[in-house]
Amino acid sequence: MTETRSAESLSPTDRSTIRRGAKRAVTDRAALWAILDAGLVCHLSTVVDGAPLVLPTGYGRDGDTLYLHGSTGALSLRTAAEGVEVCVAVTLLDGVVYARSVFHHSMNYRSAVIHGSARPVVEPSAKLRALRVLTEHMAPGSWEHAREPNAKELAATAVLAVDLAEAAVKVRTGGPVDDAEDVAANTAWAGVLPVRTVWGAPSPDDALAGAPVPEHVTRRARGR
Repeated sequence: MTETRSAESLSPTDRSTIRRGAKRAVTDRAALWAILDAGLVCHLSTVVDGAPLVLPTGYGRDGDTLYLHGSTGALSLRTAAEGVEVCVAVTLLDGVVYARSVFHHSMNYRSAVIHGSARPVVEPSAKLRALRVLTEHMAPGSWEHAREPNAKELAATAVLAVDLAEAAVKVRTGGPVDDAEDVAANTAWAGVLPVRTVWGAPSPDDALAGAPVPEHVTRRARGR
């Protein structure tokens, strides 16, 4: 993976400038990469036939390019491929923050929002490369293990590329921010309930007839 802007920080535009909770804005481009690399599902938002539409979908990152994919029959992807403006969001939930007042309850999170236009990836070798990036992000080791897409499958799959040049990162960490009088009253519990996503034990397909679980799957199950 090529980190094409490794020495740069995010350069907020008017629409990617965080105004609400600005102190939680992070301008380190590496933080953007880290959030995208840690997540598995993004939400692609665009306007279709005059109405907003949000599509949850898998993705993969290669340097400063985010790849999205789906069916060529999906209206949202077809619309995005026409060069209209899109917004892509990834959020990682790290904990629920319990405060002494319900007003100050919150969540700890890491979030990334990308603005721009999506370009369709149609050249066969580029499309295969993008699909490899997507596959290896979702299920590392699978591209070399499983059968590659055939011509019919490639034709049925739409791949979009979104540049990460215009993006915003926002992070909340730590405990509640309570009013001094609520802290002094000491009448309610306050703290953080962490949220963690963990891998379970691999569950083989019934038709495998006793085939062992491959190493790249067990490695992922161990969180590596």
